[in-house]
Amino acid sequence: MKHRDNLELLLKYQNLEMIKLITGVRRSGKSFLLKLFKEHLAMTGVKTECIAYYNFENLEYAGLLDAMSLYEDLKKKYLHQQEQIYYLFDEMQFVEDWQKVVNSLHANGNCDIYVTGSNATMLSGELATHLTGRYIQIEMTPLSYSEYLEFASVDKGGIYDSTHLDTYMQYGGFPLAALQQDEDVKNAILSGIYGDIILRDVALRGEITDLNLLARVVHFLMDNIGQPISTTNIANTLKSSGHAVSPTTIGKIIHLLKDAYLFYECSRFDIRGKNRLRNTPKYYIVDLGLRNNELGSFSRNYGSQLENMVFLELFRRGYEVYTGKLGDREIDFWAVRGDE
Repeated sequence: MKHRDNLELLLKYQNLEMIKLITGVRRSGKSFLLKLFKEHLAMTGVKTECIAYYNFENLEYAGLLDAMSLYEDLKKKYLHQQEQIYYLFDEMQFVEDWQKVVNSLHANGNCDIYVTGSNATMLSGELATHLTGRYIQIEMTPLSYSEYLEFASVDKGGIYDSTHLDTYMQYGGFPLAALQQDEDVKNAILSGIYGDIILRDVALRGEITDLNLLARVVHFLMDNIGQPISTTNIANTLKSSGHAVSPTTIGKIIHLLKDAYLFYECSRFDIRGKNRLRNTPKYYIVDLGLRNNELGSFSRNYGSQLENMVFLELFRRGYEVYTGKLGDREIDFWAVRGDE
């Protein structure tokens, strides 16, 4: 969805009792969306003292990264007020046991809660059961092609040529990179985003010390977009190049990559048999700019990159996306949305 569309969605859900959870890969615009909503609240007459905005990537909040410290701070500043409080929590996954804080605020009532996070594990495990049935999830991705044209002000009277598509495919849709004109600056931004995801959301979170192995798995997935892949297949490929590793370890790494929203798994669906096939799924990357910057090979696998774009566009439009199998034939995508 467009950032403007996401804002409209937040406005649609405003004051609804449910907790609004905004998830997605780092630097996809979640913080920007939250700031836009904060500005909207101020413009529509909500008092400053009724807007609690916390960005947990900011050192200002370094002392509030556990549930009790944060809750005590909120209690001191906001819980005594009679008017409704809007709680805006950015990158909430840094707060240990954050669900307990949100659940307590929700139970107290007289509030509207918005949370952003860059890791899918936010909604896994025992703590997440506290929020079951109490939240609405909005999942964000980097800019789509149409968003990119609008965001980077490429519109020249509605006339576009192939260079716009090539630029988008090569450098992707991360907003900060899309605003730049200089290719070296674009690449430096993409390298920074990629490093941040790999180190903070994958290696540190998964306690992975073999960064070389992690890089090899990521590069394999990047180089085989849209190809049926199994953990055994990856393990055998690495073994043939002198790196012995078990399929179980590969599976753990892929799980962490999906949790960080770096890759999406696309299961196969037997259209005739009406069942989901769990073997050899395909993987698509959240942004082609990360892939091309890391591999340095924009011209390779052009068709698979177009396929990646289509997968992401279907996902953005709210479809459940599978690759299809009809007898012996392969269907690129089997997309389901409601009864459609």
